[in-house]
Amino acid sequence: MRLKKHPILDITEKRKIDFYFDGRPMSGREGDTIAAALYAAGIKVLSQSIKEKRNRGLYCAIGNCGSCLMTVNGVPNVKTCITELKDGMVVESQKGLGKLE
Repeated sequence: MRLKKHPILDITEKRKIDFYFDGRPMSGREGDTIAAALYAAGIKVLSQSIKEKRNRGLYCAIGNCGSCLMTVNGVPNVKTCITELKDGMVVESQKGLGKLE
């Protein structure tokens, strides 16, 4: 699910970054946001609506909508579309409003 070639942009493969998503080891690339790394790995559902429990995915990708809220390293309500992926991060799906550990 990653772009390999583009007619205008120079796409070079960057350093691999390892992280965990819902207890599973995953990897992304240096410079990825958390949401971009998950999307590249085939993960399309990032959260659920609070009231109706409907699946939400990457929507605005600029931090305005909150459709990508997840718990990252124990901190709830992190906007994964604007949060840069770091080596060893623990990313968890968040149900509802999220709770501090």
